[in-house]
Amino acid sequence: MEHQSYALGKNHWTLEPDLPAILNRYWKGWKAHQSELESFGGLAGGEAYRIADHVDKEARPVLVMHDLGGNRIDRVRLSPAQESLNHQLAAINRAPYQGGSWHHHFTLGYLLADPGLYCIQTITNATIYSIHKYAPQFADWKAQLLSGQAVGATWMSEVQGGSDLGANQVQAVRDGTVWRMSGEKYFTSGAGLTDYAIVSARPEGAPPGPKGIALFLVPRLDGQGQLNYRVRRLKDKLATRAVPSGEADFDRAEAHLIGKAEEGIYYILETLTLSRLANSSGAMGLARKAQLEALFRTEARRAFGKNLNQHPLIRRDLTDLAVRIAGGLALTFRAVAAWDEAWQEVPPYSQRYQYARLLVHLAKARTAEHSTYCTQLAMELFGGVGFMEDFAIARLSREALVMPIWEGPANVQALDTLEVLTRKRTAEPFLAEFGGMLEAVGSEEAILALSALRQTLARLQSLGPEEAQWQAKGALRTLADAATVALLYDLNTERHARLAALYARHFLAGEEYPAWAQKDEGLWRLDLERTLAV
Repeated sequence: MEHQSYALGKNHWTLEPDLPAILNRYWKGWKAHQSELESFGGLAGGEAYRIADHVDKEARPVLVMHDLGGNRIDRVRLSPAQESLNHQLAAINRAPYQGGSWHHHFTLGYLLADPGLYCIQTITNATIYSIHKYAPQFADWKAQLLSGQAVGATWMSEVQGGSDLGANQVQAVRDGTVWRMSGEKYFTSGAGLTDYAIVSARPEGAPPGPKGIALFLVPRLDGQGQLNYRVRRLKDKLATRAVPSGEADFDRAEAHLIGKAEEGIYYILETLTLSRLANSSGAMGLARKAQLEALFRTEARRAFGKNLNQHPLIRRDLTDLAVRIAGGLALTFRAVAAWDEAWQEVPPYSQRYQYARLLVHLAKARTAEHSTYCTQLAMELFGGVGFMEDFAIARLSREALVMPIWEGPANVQALDTLEVLTRKRTAEPFLAEFGGMLEAVGSEEAILALSALRQTLARLQSLGPEEAQWQAKGALRTLADAATVALLYDLNTERHARLAALYARHFLAGEEYPAWAQKDEGLWRLDLERTLAV
């Protein structure tokens, strides 16, 4: 890969232009972890970057159905390099459960970014989370997951249901101290790799709809050490090949109820909220890696007698990348901060928790759009070779395609945004926070964002339910963009104030970036020499 990537071998932490300012705002103790972040930035730009590309092109996970004795095992064989790396990456999940911060977790996830490698950690994290909050009797399993000795997973999707959890048909029947689960899951990330999965199912006699769904912990091996369920097959995917995904069959599989059956849907939505934050941080991390590839490319490549980055149109695109990534990253970590304050709440939740949900929906949907656009634009900046699988940039663009789909597409985020704005009454605190920020700034662009924010909220509140749904996706985008402008200003640096003004002009006023940005190289030019050898 050393001949296919500009960003390989660079420390992805020391090249970071926005994250330190964002962490200064939200994670007050981050400097105590700076040496760890620097070390992890080297791993992210070195071994992890190289192994992710190797797995994608040459070493995809393989399902092994039987052992030497002919026994069904349904286990995945990984590249030894990926297997070793997975153990190193388990450290990503420890901080929130060992007295640390969710900012720590998501900073590491952002630096890693690779959707396949990070997905293995996020589905494990969701399993740890469910045990930690609602099934403490399985503390030994939690310890295995935290140490990297075991892998977790979240299996909710059924072919007839998709995002509609209320359509789930997997059944669970009580059998003494355990439950017996029967049915199939159509999409199971971590299939063949997972040791403990959290699985949605409908207990016998439960009412129809989503409130009849409970959450269960299902081990790969039952209490007698026998295979507890079967992996029917692994699925072929366009990208994210580092995480095996397949289909699972349950035939009276041993399962353990998590918490209270009647609260299962709420536990599931909590883990989805957590996964959506991971989606956001991973999306922006992918965008940053694509930007790094493009920056090095436009510095090294010459056309029409000068470096690519000396041409106005190229500078315009590099500015666009810088604006989108800084904005998406600021929005993501504001949502992380809200989650960090509310994550230990249990049903019924306070408005603080519902407000965190709102910010997560906005961040997940908008960062997914930014990520796909940024990786596509970076690939375009490579010219014709950017489309070739020979080079790292092509994989980054493929990987980003999953970001708008995983953990609920924009339509689902828009519906959930409407719910928390209206039924959970978060519109008022949202306007108070971000409207207050924008009023305090008072610049022309801040007033533009404030006007868009007020008009959008007022319009949604004036519409009937069906009309509001019709307009919800556009409203979500506008609310996210207005909040992003406020958050960039709130970082209180000259660089981010300029980025805030550009973001407002481009995404809220629909204008092209103003000509002055062409001369402001500090917006997009990184100190490409300021990096540590990996």
